[in-house]
Amino acid sequence: MSHVVRPLAELQALVVGILTASRTSPENAGLVAEALIAAEADGVPSHGLSRVAFYADQAMSGKVDGHARPEVRQLAPAALFVDARDGFARPAIVAGVERGTRLAEETGVAAIAVGHSHHFGVAGFHVEQIAERGLIVLACGNTPAAIAPWGGTTPLYGTNPLAFACPRRGKAPLVIDLSLSRVARGKIMLAKRRGEPIPDDWALDAAGHPTTDAAAALSGTLLPIAGAKGAALALMVEILAAALTGSHFGYEASSFFDADGPPPRVGQFFILLDPRRVGHPSFGDRVEHLLDAITAQPGARLPGERRLTARAHARAHGVSVPADVLNDLLARVSPPHPAS
Repeated sequence: MSHVVRPLAELQALVVGILTASRTSPENAGLVAEALIAAEADGVPSHGLSRVAFYADQAMSGKVDGHARPEVRQLAPAALFVDARDGFARPAIVAGVERGTRLAEETGVAAIAVGHSHHFGVAGFHVEQIAERGLIVLACGNTPAAIAPWGGTTPLYGTNPLAFACPRRGKAPLVIDLSLSRVARGKIMLAKRRGEPIPDDWALDAAGHPTTDAAAALSGTLLPIAGAKGAALALMVEILAAALTGSHFGYEASSFFDADGPPPRVGQFFILLDPRRVGHPSFGDRVEHLLDAITAQPGARLPGERRLTARAHARAHGVSVPADVLNDLLARVSPPHPAS
């Protein structure tokens, strides 16, 4: 498969152009493109350019409202509800975080519930930006059904990403971002598109058998991390992200990967903590002491190190994009300019 290297700014402009041509406001397009290009730069292509066509088609069909303006309501001194109004998740999250960070800085803690939303994207992207303001953050979101309850055979829970970020003095925040399935569904979608097999411990086919066929995996169920423990965490996320926000459970949500049907209306949930108000004065020192103990061990590394390395390289040199993916995107703008 041939690849081409393109600078981040060029890709950002391309995605904005595609989305604005697909019934999306320039403001929303800019926010969504920022998140998608950040994923590509961080080495997470399953949540980067490969999502653009899905997003654009859904905006055109009305499955997602590209012009939605999220509504933020304060429900309590430290609690916000953001109605995404069937729009993209990123604009709703930004609206909630802008007020939520101020609440956390004032009260020490804030909860942000985002309802009637769309694809979370890379959860770590959102929490990292919050941690850069000196806050600790825990976030989760639910997705269309992909995981069966433990012992069951029918998908009810989504892959339900869970993310955590902690500020560090003079360094990029520590970010932990994981899907509660053994692999994000987007990676299986990429494997299907490329005609590649998947590991046999990622998913089961519709008959409940391990499979290396990406198409069979998408028709079956994804396996949770850590067996029953992962399934229990996925249930927890459904309660926090969907029940608490009045959104759809995974088994009620429509697909992120086609333009048919009603809006998915999933949810996201954030808890923000200001360690300067709720923590011990030694918090920062204690965090560094712990992280130093980890990196002192030969071969040990902190979560996110590869992501930061990929990001630095992308900012300096651009990112390598499969030529077929780029050409598909270029064909959506007029006139198209084939990648070379």
